[in-house]
Amino acid sequence: MSQQQPTIVIDGFNLALEKGTGVATYGRNLSFVCREMGSRVDLLYGKPFRQAASPLVTDIRFSDARPPAGRFASLRSSLAASLPTPFGLNSFQVPLTGDVILRGQEGHAPKADAIWNATNLFNRAAAHFWLTGTFTNVRHKGPADIAHWTYPLPVRIPGARNIYTIHDLVPLRLPYTTLDDKSYYLRLLRKIVQTADHIVTVSETSRRDIIRLLDCPEDKVTNTYQSVAIPRNLLDKPEEQVASEIEGALGVTYKGYLLFYGAIEPKKNVGRLIEAYLTSGVDIPLVLIGPLAWQWEQELRLLESTRRSSISAGGPAGRIRHFDYAPFSLLVSAIRGARATVFPSLYEGFGLPVLESMILGTPVVTSREGATAEIAGDAALLIDPYDVRDIAEALRAMSTSSPDILARAALGLRRGELFSSPRHANALHNLHQLLERAPAKSQRG
Repeated sequence: MSQQQPTIVIDGFNLALEKGTGVATYGRNLSFVCREMGSRVDLLYGKPFRQAASPLVTDIRFSDARPPAGRFASLRSSLAASLPTPFGLNSFQVPLTGDVILRGQEGHAPKADAIWNATNLFNRAAAHFWLTGTFTNVRHKGPADIAHWTYPLPVRIPGARNIYTIHDLVPLRLPYTTLDDKSYYLRLLRKIVQTADHIVTVSETSRRDIIRLLDCPEDKVTNTYQSVAIPRNLLDKPEEQVASEIEGALGVTYKGYLLFYGAIEPKKNVGRLIEAYLTSGVDIPLVLIGPLAWQWEQELRLLESTRRSSISAGGPAGRIRHFDYAPFSLLVSAIRGARATVFPSLYEGFGLPVLESMILGTPVVTSREGATAEIAGDAALLIDPYDVRDIAEALRAMSTSSPDILARAALGLRRGELFSSPRHANALHNLHQLLERAPAKSQRG
């Protein structure tokens, strides 16, 4: 590895998804922090397109949101994704010609010195690992001192230090809350423990799980936590403008509602949150922002049943408002304008809504299970996520205008400083120095 700041390749596995995830946020912020450290940062995607002779056509193909057209396109794509990769895959650089108009997409985009792609990399690597139990080598054409895979992926770059971020072990600890193939997932994680140069995670809760459940040596896994990058213009937006935006878009008043945001799925515990709200007697609205994910019907069953009953639209059910999506700028305003963020998740490896809300000065109600209590410290009101009465009592406490709410908001702002970009950068810098001193792992398997 060079004596200068290393060249870091970060995968685009989650960055390429149509709807962002917490891991996509992690990848974006990782690119920001590594660039701030002075490192060269390249992004490696696995989109289903091939390099063209024309730089412009390659640039267009990379930015095109649509799958390839044609009668047999879906068949070709499925076949390509299922082919094993015994000899590895080549990466090629995507020339950013400047002719593709990206204005309006750059504000929350990852920072990179160069963009690369390896055709169908992640799908083909998954198929290859499923068939052979071995990782796919990427014959990367650019510099690569460190390959930082932001998700458990059966991929490596030979010659680089390959580190893998394992955010949590929720599919193993709460298998009934995810759709993952648990057998494949466990086999992949054990292989990562065996072959990785290092493993990164984002909380002490996850680090303990990784050491215990995967028999990982303690000195092989480092908790760097993570940071959140919120653009300055959103942080400094006047309160009057925030109030106007949320009233116009969400139909609620500034500091006059409780907020949950995240996917509507079993792990997020929205069903119990709704039950707690309906039984709490709270008279301010509950706003839910997030897409309908796996088993959303089960989570919203009580709400839909109540709405179909004789309760009028002005009753408790009528005060629960769900929005499938909010642009990032509106979401930030929604967090800033909430009386409190309520995030009663059953288990998290980190819990980005907790940190984002604290940074934005919004009090938090969250779970004492998993990593959310670790992230919140004494700045949040902690609840038992399985106890509806406990959640309801917290909602009642946060629906008032008591001095305790202002105190928790102040505690949250101070707590959020512990997860700043400089602290994240320092943890990564120490890790990179550790990797520089250690010999690289064998590239076989």
